[in-house]
Amino acid sequence: MKFDVIQMDGGKAGSVELDEALFGLEPRADILHRVVRWQRNNAQQGTHKVKTRSEVSYSTKKIYRQKGTGGARHGARSAPIFRKGGIYKGPTPRSHGHELTKKFRKLGLRHALSAKMKAGELVIIDQATAAGKTAALAKQVKDLGWKRALIVDGASVNEEFLIAARNIEGLDILPSMGANVYDILKSDTLVITKAGVEALEARLK
Repeated sequence: MKFDVIQMDGGKAGSVELDEALFGLEPRADILHRVVRWQRNNAQQGTHKVKTRSEVSYSTKKIYRQKGTGGARHGARSAPIFRKGGIYKGPTPRSHGHELTKKFRKLGLRHALSAKMKAGELVIIDQATAAGKTAALAKQVKDLGWKRALIVDGASVNEEFLIAARNIEGLDILPSMGANVYDILKSDTLVITKAGVEALEARLK
């Protein structure tokens, strides 16, 4: 399918042929959900921890005699039943990540691109370049109406463009290898350079 290409100043820059297998699918929410869950679970730290009975700071002396008190039998203040005692079966450091096949991850990325295409939130630009001036780039972004945009470039990102864009709120830049389902769906506008389109097509064959 043909798609119009624009420049950063809003001018036209011809058109590009988009692969139907990447941008023409009917988006499936179940596939996108599984891939986003995989991403977020892998990003979760899993460092939550509580102290068990053996780790709380208490004397191991028997707190009162075994018989004659009229109360339950207890051997230590660190028992989970007591306030500030050890926690029974509490959280321990662990990984929340789970496996997802490469084939399925690629499928998820294709559906994310197709979802942006179907929603009319896809923009193709000629190239992502700037003269290193944040103010000038910020004005271009505002004129184009990009409030929360993700720009996906080719194998690498132009250094001057990266410097100019890093202080602009709501603007994220990634190389093609960094493109992922979560960031794509989170953005209001997905902006891909012509080099980015070629790199994504090569990556998702």
